[in-house]
Amino acid sequence: MNESDRVFAKVARRLIPLMVCLYTISFLDRVNIGFAALTMNADLGFTPEIYGWGASIFFLGYFLFEVPSNVILARVGARRWICRIMVTWGLISGAMAFVQTPMSFYVLRFLLGLAEAGFAPGMIFYLSLWFPAAVRARYAASYFIAVPLATVIGGPLSSAILNLDGVLGFQGWQWLFVIEALPALVFAIIVLFYLPDGPRDAKWLTPQERETILARLESERPHSHHPVGDVWKALVDIRVLLFCAIYFGIVVGLYGVTFWLPLIVNTMGFSTSATGYVVAIPYAITVVAMIAWGRHSDASQERVWHLALPTLLTAAAFGISAVAQSPAIVLVALSVAAIGVCSTLAPFWAMPPLFLSGAGAAAGIALINAVGNLGGMLGPYAVGFAVQRTGGYAGGMAVLAVSCALAAILVLTMGRFKCFAFARR
Repeated sequence: MNESDRVFAKVARRLIPLMVCLYTISFLDRVNIGFAALTMNADLGFTPEIYGWGASIFFLGYFLFEVPSNVILARVGARRWICRIMVTWGLISGAMAFVQTPMSFYVLRFLLGLAEAGFAPGMIFYLSLWFPAAVRARYAASYFIAVPLATVIGGPLSSAILNLDGVLGFQGWQWLFVIEALPALVFAIIVLFYLPDGPRDAKWLTPQERETILARLESERPHSHHPVGDVWKALVDIRVLLFCAIYFGIVVGLYGVTFWLPLIVNTMGFSTSATGYVVAIPYAITVVAMIAWGRHSDASQERVWHLALPTLLTAAAFGISAVAQSPAIVLVALSVAAIGVCSTLAPFWAMPPLFLSGAGAAAGIALINAVGNLGGMLGPYAVGFAVQRTGGYAGGMAVLAVSCALAAILVLTMGRFKCFAFARR
């Protein structure tokens, strides 16, 4: 291991575990509604369509404040802004315990998205301040394991908390929201004292190590295919807009399966307790798959096919789940879909920082994440609409399959144009 690799490994050991914890908490607080719904829907009389819309409307608030939030982060620094985000989302997530009507459900989910806006793209932007392109996918994969990890941990945990039904007069789903909101408030304080804004602020690095990081990042800039550093230019850049469309298609599948898998498993006859463990199995496999795929992408310095292949796999798996009659085949297909869609994240997010820099990176990454996450409105709602109208999940799974297939086509199209040559790095 040369000196440069040693320094980046040191940075990863210091920052990645905390970032994984933060994103795990974030993802759990946005998707634990899937486990709460196992009992909440019946208690409150929510139909599949009401639940699907409530799960989806989170992303509308997320979309509206995403770009401004990330631009503010770039100006005031990650430490203070991430702390602010975590405090507000923790309080609102806990308030979900007091939902009584569809309207209160919609309002709190919308506010939760508003509060959390800027966190995910902020962390992606933050990674670009520390790691060069050549190693970014492997470290991004290490960070994004929080997506499946949230289900690996949250599945059994949420199922166990649901068993607190009746304690102190609260329903199990109410305890779920209160207990799972607490880590956000605790880690907000940790962020304030532990997370440096960038290499220059990291007191645990020697002056030579800081210079190694900054020099390596600076050396990339002349070769970054005319990096866009202006906010407004980034927001209208054709590459940013295409990434928005690709990520939209992927996120339709990501949240379609994440929000509905616990309910689908539960309808197969599994108990509430068993559901958490069954759902956790494919996501445990996903953790390993994501790390291996990210490392392979870095080793080959190729991004297009490393993004297209798992997207195509996801589309095929959703398609099989839509037509399969056997519950076992449906469960396996949805498990493969979960593994595939999560494996797209590292190669996808390794690419935007290759042509975006500074404030342009903050704005461009935020726009991609914001528009892409509108797919989080379509995916869960499409499944809920299908269940409400047909009594089955097939129609919703077909929508997820088509969305991911179109995203894969856009990825392969992207790889053919000269302005996307950076995607091969």
